[in-house]
Amino acid sequence: MTSEELDIAFQNAVESINQHQEPFPADFLLRLYAYYKRATNSQDSPSSSNPLINAFKTNALFQTRNLSSDEAKELYIEAVTHYFLYRK
Repeated sequence: MTSEELDIAFQNAVESINQHQEPFPADFLLRLYAYYKRATNSQDSPSSSNPLINAFKTNALFQTRNLSSDEAKELYIEAVTHYFLYRK
């Protein structure tokens, strides 16, 4: 997959998540959060008013610290594809 194809697939995956109306499992959302932050090289720190949520987000980011932007995009796409293919 070329860099351009990866970017398009990533944006499509993000869009499909943003358009989805049903709630997602919390662990899935945390993975997507961390992959998205790594994929977009966002340096923003977690900003929830709930310290526990910030701790979970920080942990998710820590677990993805060694991923490149492209690796994070691929994992995000894979997670979204898997979710929509295998959800019950």
